[in-house]
Amino acid sequence: MWQVDAFTARVFGGNPAAVVVLDDGWLPDPLMQAIAAENNLAETAFVVPAGAAWALRWFTPVHEADFCGHATLATAHVLAAELGLAGDMRFTTRIGELRVEGTDGAYRLDIPAFRPQPLDPVPAVLTEILTAGWRSAFRNFENIFVELGDEAAVRGFMPDLSRIATLFPLGLCITAPGERHDFVSRYFAPGAGIPEDPVTGSTHATLVPHWAARLGRRSLSAFQASSRGGELSCELAGDRVRLSGHAVTFMAATIRLPG
Repeated sequence: MWQVDAFTARVFGGNPAAVVVLDDGWLPDPLMQAIAAENNLAETAFVVPAGAAWALRWFTPVHEADFCGHATLATAHVLAAELGLAGDMRFTTRIGELRVEGTDGAYRLDIPAFRPQPLDPVPAVLTEILTAGWRSAFRNFENIFVELGDEAAVRGFMPDLSRIATLFPLGLCITAPGERHDFVSRYFAPGAGIPEDPVTGSTHATLVPHWAARLGRRSLSAFQASSRGGELSCELAGDRVRLSGHAVTFMAATIRLPG
């Protein structure tokens, strides 16, 4: 197992993910969930060879996730930097095929675009925790998104995690125009065991189409304003979103299973 900081070029930045490479097929689901709970990171990725591609699954500390961008980037980094895999990579996942290519010392993650969908009805908890109001609210299949007025509102938001947890299985992403970036965001999923995610690739599958439409541009710069923080170069390419970022290995480990 490796632990990788994704969407950063330095250790202790970006978003940490664990990556477990399995040569002989999946471990039992309860065991993979137990490993993820033991790691207590936002995501633990498990990857197995699948012909010319790789099969990839992600687990939070409490359940299997449908989609995770930063742990996909971390997995590609492990396969390339730690195991010497050359060339572009394809991953089969619950949400379809994800692709990663190395470019100029970084990685470019190619994921489906999940365009904003109407939020109807609007959960009452949003008016309770976002008392200053918002510009717009929308959703995709796994998260609620709320656009606030400016970057200061995003940075200054004090999350009531117990109230946000009532949105589960949905998470909450807040976003606004950026001061030095095209847009900023923060993401909370306490019901999934993730109080605040440092840098979230999957939310950008919806944030990028939203801001591309708002700003009239397909190439965008993004910053996730968590305490660790992370920068993403983003591009909307038809029905795909491309996210570029670095990754760095923090730790290599051996798991000692009981029995």
